[in-house]
Amino acid sequence: MTQFTIATRESRLALWQAEHVKSLLEQRGFRIALLGMTTKGDQILDRSLSKVGGKGLFVKELEVALEEGRADLAVHSLKDVPMDLPAGFSLACVMEREDPRDAFVSNNYDKLSELPQGAVVGTSSLRRVVLLRALRPDLKIEPLRGNLDTRLRKLDDSQYDAIVLASAGLKRLGLGSRIRDTFDTEAMLPAAGQGALGIETRAERPDVAAALAPLAHQTTWLCVAAERAVSRAMGGSCSMPLAAHATLEGEYLQLRAAWGDPDQAGRLVTARAAEIVADLDEAARLGEEVAAKLRAGGAH
Repeated sequence: MTQFTIATRESRLALWQAEHVKSLLEQRGFRIALLGMTTKGDQILDRSLSKVGGKGLFVKELEVALEEGRADLAVHSLKDVPMDLPAGFSLACVMEREDPRDAFVSNNYDKLSELPQGAVVGTSSLRRVVLLRALRPDLKIEPLRGNLDTRLRKLDDSQYDAIVLASAGLKRLGLGSRIRDTFDTEAMLPAAGQGALGIETRAERPDVAAALAPLAHQTTWLCVAAERAVSRAMGGSCSMPLAAHATLEGEYLQLRAAWGDPDQAGRLVTARAAEIVADLDEAARLGEEVAAKLRAGGAH
């Protein structure tokens, strides 16, 4: 019986994701072990990600484990995966997306519009900062780092009036009851890849890629390929106040993107396009087209 080892961060959400993939592979007859690791992104909690090296801090140690042969695959939240993987690595599988929307979480208010003037809202994302400022320029938006349980505890300790989190993580951990409201994507466009799981391997491991093939969800993969192409074309990292979200509507892949100016509250540049796409390369070209529209509108 073939055995594979999954490299994973040790946060509760990351372990849920790794266990989910482990279970699916075991159902197909593979033996699976987990290699839990703490990444730099988990260790540096006193500064925003954009100031300490970006979301790649959550994947680097896992890639080292793949390179050294201690692990065969790594499971990531796709929005944490850098747009360009290092040479020799491959995004071997994208799984079906959970709810991609952002969640409004508060103990005292039902939705963003109910927050009093000057209320304190926590988020770790520059994208959310610029979108929240466009919706409510009066709010005080403060940094929020740490894993999901840490963020919720900070809210419960009254450090914030509300926090904004990805719906997917809350739902995967059975914390959906904490969601007071879910943002419509027209108001709060999600991050590229939000809600989707990506599985990374070494490029020269066709055996692992073949094992993962039945877990892939082609519609999700086309959507996130378009989204990630917008971000890649814009030089995207977590220091980029950028949103990109695609949906398949009939035959057409509909892609929307937004860029906000962190120095000019309320200034948003938006763009959209729709095409019939047959493969990942065509989806990526749609993303590049939308990125060009953003730049033409003044995004940088």
